[in-house]
Amino acid sequence: MAMGTRKGRERQEDLWVAYTDMAVGPGHPFYVGLNEVLDVEGFDAFAEKLCARFYAGTMGRPGLPPGSISGR
Repeated sequence: MAMGTRKGRERQEDLWVAYTDMAVGPGHPFYVGLNEVLDVEGFDAFAEKLCARFYAGTMGRPGLPPGSISGR
């Protein structure tokens, strides 16, 4: 079987879906409350300061701050 192009056939749909296109549920009340408490107490800044020595200063991509994925 040759690995050439297949003329006259349908193209396969994309395999990946963008994160922003995914449905979002309401979340579990426990985790909603936990995130509120952590935000009020400044946990993200505390964790970043505590882990700063493990971040590369000049190489690679910058790290994601804690909690940045959950809050669209």
